[in-house]
Amino acid sequence: MSGPPAGTDPAWLPAEAFRAVGSRRVQVRGEGPLVDTVRAEVADARARFGGAADGPADLVLCLDGTGDEGPEGFTLERTAGRTTVTAAAPAGLLYGFFEVVRLGEDAFVEAPARTHRPAVAERMLNHWDNVDVHPVMGQVERGYAGGSLFWQDGKARGDLARVRAYGRLLAACGINALSVNNVNVHPAEARLLTDRIHEVAAIADELRVYGIRTHLSVSFAAPVLLGGLDTADPLDEDVRQWWRAAADHVYAHVPDFGGFVVKADSEGQPGPFAYGRSHADGAGLLADALAPHGGTVHWRAFVYDHTQDWRDRTTDRARAAYDHFAPLEGQFGDNAVLQVKHGPMDFQVREPVSPVIGALPHTRVAVELQVTQEYTGQQRHVCALAPMWSQVLRFRPEGAEGPAVGGIADSLVAVSNAGDDPYWTGHPLAQFNLYAFGRLAWNPDADPDQLLCEWLELTFTPHRSAEPGRLRAGLRAVLAGSWATYEKYTAPLGVGFMVQPGHHYGPSVDGYEYSPWGTYHFADRDGIGVDRSAATGTGYAAQYAKPWRETYESADTCPDDLLLFFHHVPYGHVLHSGTTVIQHIYDTHFEGVAEVAAAREVWASLAGLVRPDVHERVSERYAEQERCAREWRDQINSYFLRASGVPDAHGRRIH
Repeated sequence: MSGPPAGTDPAWLPAEAFRAVGSRRVQVRGEGPLVDTVRAEVADARARFGGAADGPADLVLCLDGTGDEGPEGFTLERTAGRTTVTAAAPAGLLYGFFEVVRLGEDAFVEAPARTHRPAVAERMLNHWDNVDVHPVMGQVERGYAGGSLFWQDGKARGDLARVRAYGRLLAACGINALSVNNVNVHPAEARLLTDRIHEVAAIADELRVYGIRTHLSVSFAAPVLLGGLDTADPLDEDVRQWWRAAADHVYAHVPDFGGFVVKADSEGQPGPFAYGRSHADGAGLLADALAPHGGTVHWRAFVYDHTQDWRDRTTDRARAAYDHFAPLEGQFGDNAVLQVKHGPMDFQVREPVSPVIGALPHTRVAVELQVTQEYTGQQRHVCALAPMWSQVLRFRPEGAEGPAVGGIADSLVAVSNAGDDPYWTGHPLAQFNLYAFGRLAWNPDADPDQLLCEWLELTFTPHRSAEPGRLRAGLRAVLAGSWATYEKYTAPLGVGFMVQPGHHYGPSVDGYEYSPWGTYHFADRDGIGVDRSAATGTGYAAQYAKPWRETYESADTCPDDLLLFFHHVPYGHVLHSGTTVIQHIYDTHFEGVAEVAAAREVWASLAGLVRPDVHERVSERYAEQERCAREWRDQINSYFLRASGVPDAHGRRIH
C-alpha cells in the first residue's frame, strides 16, 4: 500500500490530525498487510510534516506476538522520551496507531503503560444499499447521504478508492465489519451470492486493507430464486447442500468473508415460516453452511405482523420480537447471532430497551442501532445520538446487579448513514453519529461528551483555529443537547411515530393511527398513550425481568419519558416533573423550536471559523430544521389542544 486514499473528503481524519505523528521520528516494526497499512500511513504523515526516518525514534509501533493484548488490543506507554505502541496482532497495531493520531500531542506526554482492548469483538455496519435503484426506496433504503458508496448503474463502482477511504475512517473509530447490501434483498442483490460474487470480492479487497471483514445480506429464498430448487425448506437436504456449495463459492472468492445477514419472515421477506419451520431452523441452516469457514449468520429479530387490524387492541407490535424468539432460547448454534433492535419498535427517538436483549442468556445477541436518522431528522436535523446509545448500552436488564447491555452483546451493529455525498453523511455534523457508534462499540462505557470532544478535535482541529475557544464552544453548543432538543419538538413521552407514513419525515399525528403496520397512540378527549401493562393492557411490560417489570407496570413508577409508551393516562396526569401531560406537551414543543433557533444562531456565528462550504451546507440544513420543528410544534400542539380542550397555561398561540 502506497499511502492513504487520495481525494478524501472532510471528516475525522484531515491531514492536520496527523501532524503530531508526521513531525516526529517514527519506527514501525513487524510484517503483514495491516502492518503495511500502518507503515504507509506513517510514511504519508512524515512526508506531509517533515518527520525523519532515521535516528532515535520518538514513536515506536511494534508488532510483538508475545503480548496478551488479544487479536485487536494494544498497549500504549510513554517513558524515557519515547512513545511505544505494542500489539500482539496486526489489527491491534492498526488500532494503536489511530489511538496515537486521536491523542495528538497528548500521545507524547509522559504516561504509564495502558492496555486497550475492544469490549465487543464484532463492531459492524449494515448498509441498506441497493445494487439497482429501487423505485420507492432509491439507491439506498433510508439513505440520506446521496447514492451508494459501493454500487452505481446496477453494478459495483469501477473506482473503489472512496471505499478504501471509507474503510480508513471506520478503522479509525474502531469498526471492523460491514455488510454491503440491503437486508431487503431484491433480485439483483440476491445474485451477489453467486455469479456476482466477484463484485463483492473487489469491495472486500479495499476494506481488508483497514481490517474490515465484508458480509453479505442474502435472501432466504435463494435456493429457489438462484438455484432452481422448488423449495427453500431449511430441513431439506438438497437445500442444505445448495447453501454449503454457495458458502464454499463465496469463500473461494473472499477468504476472510464474515458471513450472512438475514431478514426473514419480516415485512414480506421470505423465511422458514413458509415451510412450518422456526427461526432457529432457518438460522441453523445458514450457520451450518458457514461453520467450516469460520463465518457467522446474523439473523435479524425484527419480525412482527405488519398486516394487523388496528381495531384489535390485543395485538402489540412491541411484543412481537420477544414472543417470537424467547421460546427459541438455546436453539441457535454457536455461529448464529440473533440481531435485535435496541428498542421493541423501530428506532424511535425514545423507546425502552428491548426485553429480548436480556432474555436469551444462551443465545449470541447482536444489538442493532440506527445511525442513519430515519426517525431522528434524516440528516436534515442535527441530532447527536451518542447519549441515547449510551443509555441503551448502560441499561441493566436484570437490575443493578446484572450485566449491562454493552456487556451482554456479542456484536454491536448499526445501520450506516454514509453515502457518496461529499460530506459522507449529507449533514456534515451527522458524521459524529457514525464516529460515536464505532467508539461506543469499542467501549460501551465511553462518555458521550468525551467522544464529542474527540470528534470535534479530529474533524475541525480547533487547536489550529484563530479562535479555538469560541469554535469549540460553538460546536459543542449545537451538538451536545441536540437529541434532547429533537425529542422535545417531536413525539412526546415515548409515544413514538406520529410521522408521515412511508418516508417518515415530518409530523403526522395520526399517520399510523389506523395502520396495519401498528404503532398507535390512542389519543382521545380523555387521554393519550398505549396501555402495555399486564393488568389491563397488552402485557408487554411483563416481558421484562424484575425490577423493570414492576417499574413499567405502574404509571406511578414508570419514568416520565416512557410514560405514554406504557400507559394510557388523562391529559391532567401529573408527571414526576410536577407538570401535567398536556402542559408538558405544550412546553416542550415550544422549547424545542426555541432551542433549534438558538443553535442556528450559534452556527451562524461560526462563519469564518470553519470551512466555507461546510458552513454553508450546515446553514442550509438548519434552515430546514427550524422550519420542520415549527411544523412539528404547531401540528402537535394544535392536535392536542383540540383533543383535550385544555388551554396552554402560558397563553401562547396554538392554532
